[in-house]
Amino acid sequence: MRVITGAARGRKLESPPDSSVRPTSERAKEALFSALQFELENARVLDLFAGSGQLGIEALSRGAASCVFVDASRDSFELCKRNIAHCGLMQKARVAQMDALAFLRGSRDSFDLALLDPPYRAGLWEELLPLLVPRMSDSGVIVCETPVRDVVLPETVGPFRIVKTYKHGIALLTFYRKELEA
Repeated sequence: MRVITGAARGRKLESPPDSSVRPTSERAKEALFSALQFELENARVLDLFAGSGQLGIEALSRGAASCVFVDASRDSFELCKRNIAHCGLMQKARVAQMDALAFLRGSRDSFDLALLDPPYRAGLWEELLPLLVPRMSDSGVIVCETPVRDVVLPETVGPFRIVKTYKHGIALLTFYRKELEA
């Protein structure tokens, strides 16, 4: 894994030592950030289920103002911190070792971009998305990575609606945006 472009371009990221963390593929990451390339400048980002931190790091490298990295695993928390420091991005980062649902219940932060890549078999979506929506800015984007099979995301969550999906191997990237009022 490496940072694709921006201030930390080419930096190698440390990978998880075991298969309990499933990093986003390079192809999927490239497609994700190509779709968001004009929305990253000064964005406030949430990398929920951060794992190695590669998605939030890529956003920071490409000009995001800040990123909150959240992961319940102590190992992922430490790995994420090492990767952020290696890329020289600690001043723009906040790393929280806690459960994603607990973070969303207690957070008062507002985000322009939320990157969600939970464990594929976790079954958290019904509770997770409604807690996230109030934390999003009016122009915010929620991106969910799910397996192509076995997970069906709701078409709408509050005022947010699915606007685009991209399939990459076994992963499906789903983009939610706020519906414009007619």
